Amino acid sequence: MRIIKAGLENLEMVYELFDQYRQFYGQEPDIRSAEVFVSDRINKKESVIFLALDEKLNEAMGFVQLYPSFSSVSMQRIWILNDLFVHKDFRRKGVAEELIYRSKTLVSETKAKGILLETHKANSESQNLYDKTGFNRDEEHYYYFCQVNDPA
Repeated sequence: MRIIKAGLENLEMVYELFDQYRQFYGQEPDIRSAEVFVSDRINKKESVIFLALDEKLNEAMGFVQLYPSFSSVSMQRIWILNDLFVHKDFRRKGVAEELIYRSKTLVSETKAKGILLETHKANSESQNLYDKTGFNRDEEHYYYFCQVNDPA
């Protein structure tokens, strides 16, 4: 397995996985919109995407997408781990862990404070992964969301 920072040369591999990721969360397939969305993030340098590659098969195994943000209180950069997905053929082979470890390296390289993520309360599999890879559950803060515009 090799973990690379995705660029335009890897775009097709990323957007195919990204579309599968969205379908995993109940969205309709939309490969064209996935391509536009992912290429915009890469072109505008709005996110960092790491891609796990199976070197023997030359296939994309999974990806993680991180968005930069800041903590005003600590006056430091933080990274938001927004998307983590491993293709069903490569699950339970350490791919997600390797993507998380590469994300932690990004934090070190950018001298950021850390990584913030969220997961659903019922997603015990992901919670176990995050516990295993050194994340701490925040029991002191609430998470709020306000939808302003109708997504339709």
